[in-house]
Amino acid sequence: MDRTSARDTTSAPDAWEELVTSALLGTARRTPPGIESGPEAPVALLDAAAVETVRRRAGLRPARAVQRPQPAPEDPRPELPAAAARRLAMLLADRPGTGGGRRGTAPDLMELLPQWLAAANTHGYAAPPQLLPALLDAARGRTDLRPAALAFAGSRATWLARLNPDWRFALRATPGGGAALPQDTAGVRLLWEEGLFAERVALLAAIRARDPAAARELLATTWATERAEDRLMFLDSLRTGLGPDDEPFLEQALADRSRNVRATAAELLSALPDSALAARMAVRAGACVAVDHTRDTPTIVVEAPHECDSGMERDGVVPKAPSGRGERSWWFGQLVEAAPLGGWPGRLGGRTPAEILALPVADDWRNDLHAAWCRAAVRQQDAGWARALLGTPAAPEAGGPGAVSLAERAKLLATLGSAERAEWVAGFIATHGLSEAFQLLGVCGVPWAAPLGRAAVDALNIARDAGSYPWSFSGVMGLAERCLDPAEAGRLEGLMAVPDEGEDASPGAGGYWAEAFQRLVTTLRLRAAMAEELEGT
Repeated sequence: MDRTSARDTTSAPDAWEELVTSALLGTARRTPPGIESGPEAPVALLDAAAVETVRRRAGLRPARAVQRPQPAPEDPRPELPAAAARRLAMLLADRPGTGGGRRGTAPDLMELLPQWLAAANTHGYAAPPQLLPALLDAARGRTDLRPAALAFAGSRATWLARLNPDWRFALRATPGGGAALPQDTAGVRLLWEEGLFAERVALLAAIRARDPAAARELLATTWATERAEDRLMFLDSLRTGLGPDDEPFLEQALADRSRNVRATAAELLSALPDSALAARMAVRAGACVAVDHTRDTPTIVVEAPHECDSGMERDGVVPKAPSGRGERSWWFGQLVEAAPLGGWPGRLGGRTPAEILALPVADDWRNDLHAAWCRAAVRQQDAGWARALLGTPAAPEAGGPGAVSLAERAKLLATLGSAERAEWVAGFIATHGLSEAFQLLGVCGVPWAAPLGRAAVDALNIARDAGSYPWSFSGVMGLAERCLDPAEAGRLEGLMAVPDEGEDASPGAGGYWAEAFQRLVTTLRLRAAMAEELEGT
């Protein structure tokens, strides 16, 4: 069969689909109609595809002319300094897959982009128009970049998003698809009742940040008709600006048909220490915990609930315990977690949180009780209890009286001020090293305070001298590149050389450590240059 006959026999309306299917399966398994099987079949298939492509293009009718889009809105913010604009172009060009991976002493530029965007937004600069497509592409691939990237891009981001479906996330992130938030009641109501779900979530969040009462009242107008999953998302928006005025609405949500909605409402109410739910939980939890003075040493005794009644369920207590957990322990933990921490000193003899935590607990209830107090301190953002639960960082394993895991310690630390948090983590590192410090470092402010930075550098130096490979510290080293104060670069210069290897050192470890420190110093200097460029100096 010649190639002309192949062209003549593949012009049916479904010819393209046949060709695509044959190309995917291979001509040895499936040959399109009109093409003979054999060694020439692949060539004939490609010829037929070329002819069909021309036919399809020639068969297109001209589209009706559309109205040209309106010009992009002006951005009144000051122009980005030229050096900073060049730096941004460099950061955006370092997207994953464009440079063959991170190697040697070169900084990881993409990991510096969030920090650069945060600094640029602090200065209030406008994004260079020519870099907006690359910026939106980067934000498309990394959801953690989106808030800062869209703030930097401004209204032009949503203008571009209407022209490119790949950037549609920018429309979903702003109420009304990037249009200005309606200022009149009718406009807000129209968008709330007729907008897409993402638009409604963004609208409610925007109003909640500006006027919490107005957002709650808007939500109440359609609450009864919303789907359960939508009610849950809308209810979560009340975390912003949560206050006593939200209590009546949340109390009504406790009777919701959805268990998840009820649980979220109960969690929010328990964060209000003066709420009726908090008072009910305090009574229930208080009935379970007491101090026994008849023993040689005052001891906390626990009598966990024997059932989960309907009132407890309504107030958010989940009746079914997870696999491997006793029911009474499960119910007890939920009650203590939801009870206001401020009530325990009065119930337990006027003792301070530290004194309460120092009391022995009978019958192996200590871990359950202290773990519940940990969760309560995080939920209620109670720094006093968090401080007592953490204990001193130099304590054995730095676990404190109630922090039973690194994740819980990190959450407790987040309730403290930035300086106190950094000081505690610095003490932890000085005592226990860096092997368990990664999660704790992640909750510290950027740049790291001087004591924390010194502790981290000293610990890295000790790890290097130990002769092991640096790979187990790669996470901490990556954090140091992004979070260590650039002023610390001078202290690290002495660590950039390859050290003499001891007898017990891993082969070549010194070279790998030198490379890691060189990358750290290079990154710190780059961050310093980025800050100067944004200052316009």
